[in-house]
Amino acid sequence: MVALETDAGPVALQITQDHLPHTPWADPALARMPGMRPVEGSWIVVDEAYAAQMAERARLMRDRRGAVEAILPAAEAALDELKALALDALPDGFGRESGAIRTPDGRRVDPSGAPFDVLGALLQEDLLILERRGDEHVLTAGLLCFPAHWTLAEKIGRPLRRIHRPVPEYDDGIALRVQRLFDRVPPGRAMWRANVLAHSEAVLHRPKPEDTPREGRETARFVRSERQTVLRLPSSGAVLFAIHTWIVPLEKLTPDQRVGCPLL
Repeated sequence: MVALETDAGPVALQITQDHLPHTPWADPALARMPGMRPVEGSWIVVDEAYAAQMAERARLMRDRRGAVEAILPAAEAALDELKALALDALPDGFGRESGAIRTPDGRRVDPSGAPFDVLGALLQEDLLILERRGDEHVLTAGLLCFPAHWTLAEKIGRPLRRIHRPVPEYDDGIALRVQRLFDRVPPGRAMWRANVLAHSEAVLHRPKPEDTPREGRETARFVRSERQTVLRLPSSGAVLFAIHTWIVPLEKLTPDQRVGCPLL
């Protein structure tokens, strides 16, 4: 669903999906950080909000490129590898036409451009590249159009522990487990987890500084859940952290999903 809110302030584009395909609060493998599941099929997801999300991504990449993209020079090889890997992993719904890629919403994308130009025109996922520097993985590149209460500018060049500083549950024990996951995830075996966030509006682009309080569940009208996929790039050894975002009205949760939902 796409709706234009015009009752107050600037026009805000609201984009939602019709259903939430996973229930992290009821899945023992996902309920605790950093619980992960193996990805079945392609790590690239196309859902019913594809056209609307891609139009919003294109707008942000055009109008706010400096806020949604950051690349350190050392990440260029990993980005080239990511582009080739993603083009090979495109799921059903994409096609090839005279050297171009046809998207599920009917656009034609030239695959010869810069990695984030191409992938930002094809994928719903936000894409973050992390590379091992000393004892931790460091964020060296990112295309982040749909942040949920954080900014790329505050995280680029930072190690995992520093990136997660505002997350109360990200203690030393979890930091160690996450770093081990990043060290040990084998090439070709993507893993995923999901989180749960409260939203009063179905707005995807919600950048906020680290110290800004998050919305409480008392104002929640929508559940936002990110499928966060971890995938090692075989040649560079860099790790891709891909984020696919669902925003679903609370009333669209199934009866089973409503049981134990932390936002209800």
